[in-house]
Amino acid sequence: MKLEAAIFDLDGTLLDSMPIWQGLGENYLLQKKVQPAPGLQDALKTMSLTQAAQHFRAAYGLHETEATILTEIETLISGLYRYEVPLKAGAAEYLQTLQEQNVKMCIATATERHLAESALERLDIRRYFSTVLTSSEVRAGKDNPLIYQRALEHLGAPLTKTVVFEDALHAIETATAAGFRVVGVYDETAAQDRERIEALTEQYIYSFSDWKG
Repeated sequence: MKLEAAIFDLDGTLLDSMPIWQGLGENYLLQKKVQPAPGLQDALKTMSLTQAAQHFRAAYGLHETEATILTEIETLISGLYRYEVPLKAGAAEYLQTLQEQNVKMCIATATERHLAESALERLDIRRYFSTVLTSSEVRAGKDNPLIYQRALEHLGAPLTKTVVFEDALHAIETATAAGFRVVGVYDETAAQDRERIEALTEQYIYSFSDWKG
């Protein structure tokens, strides 16, 4: 079946950026002289930055506003997106191939827009995507299919001819439950979920050169 549209996650899928998120929540709280609860990293996996800020206020009693918490977290990582975070192997070549095949593409990410856009522009791949949708702007994390549904509406393609590319198990579970075709993209931070991801997805790839659509 000819592919008409593709919805790409950003971190861990197109960008090799997940290592910078590991321990970020704990480090932020420790800077505030607040002891993180065990399992915080696992809890944050399914959250957008806005949801994480809400969690820090509710669970840890931080007095800063959500906007202030967001700004402080983004300050810790913004330089990495602007100057350092690399593409996953084969990603640029694959995007070029899809463009040549007239496949419509967009980004659906839990990362804040200015971080995502700065990395996409620096890596010269922003031009492949008709839009960037963020969890904060649609007001739903990837435990909710809304961001994928909005992406599909934007692309205007049939569900059966659209593929979602994702690396994280919780996001893959959400997308597949909503009826999307999903290709799992390997990332070391989700290696422990490989078997469950393989069971849910129509293909599991270690590199974009492996995808056979």
